[in-house]
Amino acid sequence: MQLQISRSEIHAMVARQLESLFVLDRGAELPTLSRGIDEALGRCEYCFSHTDNKYYHRGAEVYFNPFHSGQYSIFLYYLANSVFLEAQESNTLSDRIYSLNRCLSGVDLFYEVMLPRVFFLDHPLGSVIGRAVYGDFFGFAQQCTVGNNRGVYPTIGRNVRMKSGSKIVGDCTIGDDVIIAANSYVKDADVPSCSLVFGQSPNLVFKSVDQSYFAAEPRGL
Repeated sequence: MQLQISRSEIHAMVARQLESLFVLDRGAELPTLSRGIDEALGRCEYCFSHTDNKYYHRGAEVYFNPFHSGQYSIFLYYLANSVFLEAQESNTLSDRIYSLNRCLSGVDLFYEVMLPRVFFLDHPLGSVIGRAVYGDFFGFAQQCTVGNNRGVYPTIGRNVRMKSGSKIVGDCTIGDDVIIAANSYVKDADVPSCSLVFGQSPNLVFKSVDQSYFAAEPRGL
């Protein structure tokens, strides 16, 4: 993967950002942070390699630019999640990285939420992505919400795209190859595969979408 700045500069930048906004015990926490950064870069490389978005590639090579806010938000999610998984429990370093992501990108990607190996976001300001089950190629835009209703969270299939302002809440099973239209609200409802969803629950409207529309977009796993 081609990097806009070196790995050592990325390590130094993340540590400096954490120290500026919160605290960082360099003696005790820097080794964990460094391992997490290396793991997060590897996960970013895999994720970015499955998109044709021009900002994630330079020629045939995967490209990571930490000054691209969307890329950096994905990186910080992977970093917080990697630190959490290493510790096998919640910890304040994960909390601080998660909060750093919220401060810089305005998006809520909690480290205990298990987002897939490949997911994407576009201008994610104001989005809250909660504890659903997610399939690969999940994508969302600004002001999107995934959350629970009475403690029950959605199950979201492969190739599901949430347009701006859309919501998926509660006991929902979303099929594969689905577009949740802008400002739609899906609550305690199932959505069939290969469909475009409009409206507000319980009065949702489904329009069939050919699977080939999705097949041409992401790079296959």
